[in-house]
Amino acid sequence: MKKLSVIALVGVGLFVASCTKEKTAENATTAQEQTVAESKGEMLAVDTAASVVNWKAFHKGGMAPRWGTLNIKSGDLSIDGGQVAAGNFVIDMNSLKVDPASVTEKDKKPGDLEAHLKNPDFFDTAKNPTSEFKITSVTDLKNASADAVAGANKTVSGNLTLSGKTMNVTFPAKVDVTETSASIQAKFTVNRADWGIKFGTSEADPTEWMISKDIEIAVDVKANK
Repeated sequence: MKKLSVIALVGVGLFVASCTKEKTAENATTAQEQTVAESKGEMLAVDTAASVVNWKAFHKGGMAPRWGTLNIKSGDLSIDGGQVAAGNFVIDMNSLKVDPASVTEKDKKPGDLEAHLKNPDFFDTAKNPTSEFKITSVTDLKNASADAVAGANKTVSGNLTLSGKTMNVTFPAKVDVTETSASIQAKFTVNRADWGIKFGTSEADPTEWMISKDIEIAVDVKANK
């Protein structure tokens, strides 16, 4: 019995360790909705053709990851004193795409997953066709973790609206400002259940329990004069 118990404990340990490998981005700090930063200085329009949101989701333990893109519909960044002071961007949720390279099983199709992610189980894009991010603060980043986006130099906080619910998220970002442009790049992980997206989060159902709550979001926003 003792031998079996040891084997069981080792198995649990290995499983828990494997679950920690499913994320490759830093966890965003989540809080309640906060006051949006005031726009001041010069306003730069987001270049929607050059900007994109990449997403990645997992099954437990990092198994069968899925990834794809979302288009940015509109937005702007407010530049004051050579720094990003405020800004927002709107995400077109109906533009959600699943990269075919992430769906390797012969019995599964990227289009089926796209349809499922757009239905009421997840983002319900018919009811919530857009998501939005509004900056609440931008401060200097003192120490970037290994999981932060390369070149991270700022801490960005903002109100992220998903499926009609708004929460504030804080994450490291690389923010660059020149005389003619500004950009924000970031990579962070959020728990979709914080926005009420709970399909597949019930640990009472083995088929649902294997779906991770984490969504990795990579933002690349470019704005120009």
